[in-house]
Amino acid sequence: MPIDLNTLIEHDASDECPVCRAQNLVDLALLPAVAAWEMRSELPHLSIALIGAAGLLSALLEEGVPRDDVEATLSRLLDDYEQQIAENEVMGGPPQGTA
Repeated sequence: MPIDLNTLIEHDASDECPVCRAQNLVDLALLPAVAAWEMRSELPHLSIALIGAAGLLSALLEEGVPRDDVEATLSRLLDDYEQQIAENEVMGGPPQGTA
């Protein structure tokens, strides 16, 4: 069954939006855990984030998703994150609990 990447990144209007829930999990659990693992393991800052992201994205490639589709979807996500970062800077930083 082909994977539709758009369904994995497009927000819906529900209170249980799966994209929002996934973003919250990353922001509240994964990012702090990665920072702690890097510090404890004496790895360079953000090394697990970069290498881990590539490793996780490779799962899409293994499922047969074309690399161009993965790159295009990642580009859209990064654009969204850059916009969010810019908005946070205007508002004085990220929401509490996600810094």
